[in-house]
Parts: sequence; structure tokens; C-alpha cells
Amino acid sequence: MTDGVAAAPTRRSLPVALLVACRPKQWVKNLLVFAAPGAAGVLGEADALVATVAAFVAFCLAASATYLLNDSSDAEADRRHATKRFRPIAMGELPVPLALGVAAAMAVAAVVIGLAVRWPLALVVVAYMALTTTYSAVLKHIVLVDVVALASGFVLRAVAGGVAADVPISNWFFIVTSFGSLFMAVGKRHAEVVTMGADAGSTRRVLDGYTPGFLAYLRSVSSGVVLVAYCLWAFERADLLDVSVPWYQMSIVPFTTAVLRYAQLLEAGEGGAPEELVLRDHMLLGATLLWGVLFGLGVLAA
Repeated sequence: MTDGVAAAPTRRSLPVALLVACRPKQWVKNLLVFAAPGAAGVLGEADALVATVAAFVAFCLAASATYLLNDSSDAEADRRHATKRFRPIAMGELPVPLALGVAAAMAVAAVVIGLAVRWPLALVVVAYMALTTTYSAVLKHIVLVDVVALASGFVLRAVAGGVAADVPISNWFFIVTSFGSLFMAVGKRHAEVVTMGADAGSTRRVLDGYTPGFLAYLRSVSSGVVLVAYCLWAFERADLLDVSVPWYQMSIVPFTTAVLRYAQLLEAGEGGAPEELVLRDHMLLGATLLWGVLFGLGVLAA
């Protein structure tokens, strides 16, 4: 680093640049497709597991396709961003025509995989790509609509898992997923406002429409709904069990701890990359793992 400016990385080869542009780190978000089948306790069935894995692969391909498309259209703006200027397309390491061609091939492959599993999954994949493409072109420039669109992408991932494994999605699951996704999307915007400060609007115009107070309000509303909905969902599922150990009720504690810790990290402006934040923060990771164990035991006890 020189005079506070990060030095440019060593120029990458074309294959490496393409892989980086596909953002494999972001694929961790697609693990959400396992949520509905996991909550339903069907991942132990071979057919459901194979279908869910296929949905995961389809969403990884679809997500990378939209990343390539987005980076191709945003190359000029990315070059003015503190960190996005190091993306392969913005740096000129990956030609735009090649990126668009690979994006098209990935999009087609994602839909084909969806059709091979169940045609409703293909519809969800198409809806996801249509949403993210519209987001890149239009929605990301509209205040409030942009965070709702971001959150909707996570919701579609959760829906895809249920559709692939052919399991019903409960109302509480849908509410928790929807508002939890909104909570993370708002945190991402808050991190951008904090990081870029007064120059935020010059890089992303929509950020001029968000004030710290409004973002704090959105975080409070979304996190509050998530906590209440999860508690109600946990008690509803517990009523279906005839066991002496309250696995679902106990899972409320680590779930709440994870939400509150995430809120604390968002307040510090660290929500720009939620998929990395979960793995980097020990308290958040520990609470998430403990929740997974307790909830999983509840599923196994059903």
C-alpha cells in the first residue's frame, strides 16, 4: 500500500481471471438451497439429496452468469471503486465479449439442470436470473427497491431447495428467510455508506438516498421480525415432537445470539460481504454452528 492506496495485484492469466470473475466465494450463499429440505428432514433420502445438490450447482452457475453480466455492464463504474477496480473485467484481464459468452453458456446450463430435476426448479432459476439481471440494469438504482431485490435473491434460493426436493415451505420459514435476507441486504448498504462516506453517491447513486437513521430503522424492523418469527416457528415445530428435550426451543438462544452479533458487526460497517463475515467472526460462526446442531437434533428427533 502506498499513500493509503492499495497496490494493484499481479496480472492474472485468463483462466484465473475468469474463475475470479465467477466469484466462487459467493457460492456459499447458494447453500441456502439446503435449508428447506434440511428443515423438512429429507436430506437423508437419496433422491432429495441429489435434487438439492443439483439445485445448488444450478444456482452457482446462474449466479456466476449474472456476476459476469453485471461486471461487464459496470466495468467503467467499477474502475472508480476502491476495491471493485481490481475485478478482472474492470482491470481488462477478461475481455467483455468472452465474459458475456461464458455467462450465456452458464445460464443455459443452469436452466438445463433445473429441467433435469423438476421443471418448477427451472422456473425458479430463470426467475432468479431475471431478477438479478433486472437488478443490475434498473433496480439497483432505486432506493429501497434495491435492498428488496437483493433480499429476494436469497428467498429464491430457499424456495429453489424446497421446489427441487418437492417439500412444502412453511409460512414461518418463508418469513424468517425473507426478513433475514432483508436484514443482510440492508447491512450491505450500510457497510457501503460507512466505507465510502461522503463519496458513496459518486460510486453508487442509490446510496445518496439512504441516511444512517433510515438504515438503522430498516435493520431494526427486519431483525425484529426475524427474531419473533423464528421463535414462533420453533415453538410450532416443537409442538409436533413428543420428546423430553426441547431442541427447537433451545435453538432460539444461539439463533438470537447470531442475529444480535451480526447486528453489532453491521453497526461497525462490516456487512459488505456477509458470506465472509460469518466465516471470519468466531462468535458469529460459533453461534451459527451451535444453532445448526440444536436445530438438526430437533429434525432428527421428529
